[in-house]
Amino acid sequence: MAPRSATPFNFFSRELAAGLTLAAIAIPEQMATARLGGFSPQIGLIAFVAATAGFLLLGNNRLLSAGADSTITPIFAGALGALGLTATQLSEAAAVLALLVGTLVAMAGVLHLGRIADLLSKPVLTGFLAGIAVHIMLSQAPAALGIAAPSGKVANRLALLWAALPTANLLVMLIAFGTFAVTFFIEKFSPKLPGALLALVIATMLCAAFDLEQHGVATLGALPTGLPSPRLPLTSLATLQALIGLSFTLALVVMVQTGATTRAFSHGESDVNRDFIGMGAAGFLSGIFGAFAVNASPPRTAVAQEAGGRTRWTSVVAALVTLALLCFGSTLVAHTPTAALAGILLAIATRLVHVALLRDLLRRAPEELVLALLTVALIVFLPIETGVTAAIFLSLGHGLFSIARTRLVLFEHVAGTTIWWPVAAARLTEARQVPGVLVVGFQAPLTFLNAEDFRRQLRQWITAEWIAAELNAPRLLVLEASGIIEVDFTAAQILKALAGYLQSQGVTFAVARLEALRAQRDFERFGVSEAIGTAYFFRSVAEAVAALGPEGDAAALGTPQQHHKQHNKQHN
Repeated sequence: MAPRSATPFNFFSRELAAGLTLAAIAIPEQMATARLGGFSPQIGLIAFVAATAGFLLLGNNRLLSAGADSTITPIFAGALGALGLTATQLSEAAAVLALLVGTLVAMAGVLHLGRIADLLSKPVLTGFLAGIAVHIMLSQAPAALGIAAPSGKVANRLALLWAALPTANLLVMLIAFGTFAVTFFIEKFSPKLPGALLALVIATMLCAAFDLEQHGVATLGALPTGLPSPRLPLTSLATLQALIGLSFTLALVVMVQTGATTRAFSHGESDVNRDFIGMGAAGFLSGIFGAFAVNASPPRTAVAQEAGGRTRWTSVVAALVTLALLCFGSTLVAHTPTAALAGILLAIATRLVHVALLRDLLRRAPEELVLALLTVALIVFLPIETGVTAAIFLSLGHGLFSIARTRLVLFEHVAGTTIWWPVAAARLTEARQVPGVLVVGFQAPLTFLNAEDFRRQLRQWITAEWIAAELNAPRLLVLEASGIIEVDFTAAQILKALAGYLQSQGVTFAVARLEALRAQRDFERFGVSEAIGTAYFFRSVAEAVAALGPEGDAAALGTPQQHHKQHNKQHN
């Protein structure tokens, strides 16, 4: 007899419950996110249904939830708003942008460019999300206070909001911050419960029961019903040109978030490239049905998993429930206060600020906290699409800087063994050395970013007084190359020149533990192996020292003849 958990009834009841939970979380979020972008709430629901269908068709991850997303919506909303378009033109431009972003993301999947998802470092991504949170809070503050929305730069908007505080509608504020509190605390202490939906229902019922519209509380009103017909959106050539650059920025953000989501909820079957294709299809369908760019949602995907979802049926149920609301439930949200949606967005914004991670950076890596805070400043104070682009380059620059600042490492001999071990900087002058032998390592790819520093520091070490005193002027230099995984053309030229310089100084140059196959090919194709001499490559430092170093070291390192014989055997 099959276990109870394996029966069809339990399977469908579990997926049905998970799908209803996902719908309860997604519906208010999608409506609120559409409002964040300046669109009617039903457009957010359309985006969710279309994106879910697209990802189910071509994506790989069984639980990933696609739809309107508060991370990318402020980016394209701000950029589209700056174009000065009419409402109809704005809608068309947003749909065209969705098509462009979807196409780029799908192409990245087809071309197996999944590693693009790793372009944002954790500190930069943390700062990026915190900056987006600030934009959400600023954009929703007027709706939460019941005042006119200010325009202009961030500092000007803050000043205008502060000046308008005395005119705020107390009733609107109670609705907004009450909705925020219910959403925040319910989902904080019990993520499975649909706090946003519960808060929205309460606010809608109160508004309808007490006719709060008569007291200055703005509501959504009845929404259009049904799905729009699929069609290809059109926009002017000038607008299209403006959208192309924005689409690349959005596509990169979508790929980063999709990659993070699919890896976190993969259940051992992660396929980032396939999920890029699925997310591309999601964006394409969203644009075809007149909605806007969509993204993967880590929080909604987590909710689906925590609610017991295990298969695609969870997303199918959530999409069908949303579709039913679109077709038959427009009057249900007629009395929903816009302030309630603002409260939900404020709760979403708090999720984007990872305080614990920032605190961890402060304690463990203060320099990377500075990187995160700089990213926040870029996102907040620059035009948002410019800030996002700058943040991406900041992340890349941080990675390049990490490689560029790599320094040589001195290796010491461990007494009584054939082991050579890297020495901490604080112990350089205490390192155990073999007279006449200098062993150094480089623990990064050797490229144009760091090759000149490598050459300069190595020449300094060869002539340094303390080294000369310890080693009696080194006659053998061994490069421990296990950390060098790649060598580019610039670095290869420097290595060849260095080999010639060492020869002119009467110093033998050997390479040990060049293990990376890519680095081995680079040494061959750039002529480095020929310049150094193939006989001077060894599988261990001990082998190199035994074969080429002073014979007086035989007692410490083993019989030189044995090492030399083994070396000749390997190269013959």
